[in-house]
Amino acid sequence: MKKLESTLPNMVIVLTSIAVIAGLALGYVNSVTAGPIEQIKAQQLSDGIKAVLNADEVKVEAPDTLESGAVLYRTDKGVAVQATDPNGFGGKLTVLVGFDNEGTIQGYQILETSETPGLGAKADQWFQKGQKGDIIGMSPVRNNMTVSKDGGEVDAITASTITSRAFLRCVNSAYEALNTQKEDAQTGATVQHNEEKEVTNE
Repeated sequence: MKKLESTLPNMVIVLTSIAVIAGLALGYVNSVTAGPIEQIKAQQLSDGIKAVLNADEVKVEAPDTLESGAVLYRTDKGVAVQATDPNGFGGKLTVLVGFDNEGTIQGYQILETSETPGLGAKADQWFQKGQKGDIIGMSPVRNNMTVSKDGGEVDAITASTITSRAFLRCVNSAYEALNTQKEDAQTGATVQHNEEKEVTNE
């Protein structure tokens, strides 16, 4: 087989061929792995919802995404709310918080974090039941869910106040989303009741 001459056109042809083959290969790998990756994410979310609601099994309704970006997963055991804060020490922090029907925190799980290993990354355990920053059993409507340095009731992670603040903003945002959803539901029920009353009066 005759060797290609080292000319500019030949080099362009070779490089273009390599790029096309690499692109096709990446596209194929992506198509093959996309399905399993989505299944893994779905399973992780399902496990997370059960964990934050302290339940072995839950029946989850279709998720409800609010304008704020929060996502509500209503279940027969309570509501799990996913909330994100963009201003953690390392960037975006996403937390899944479980509430019972009274709005009391049942549990939480960190879904996404870019915090410093050994410091901010401790958030996955620091605020759990029995730990120093324990928030389980609290409710943003009854408790001041900010760090003690800001006058709140929660001990911040040692040397990670920024992460702690971002985490608690997520928790408070999750509660606000839960409360907004309840208020919308009540408003809808009131409107429907008034409409029925008007029809009856006619």
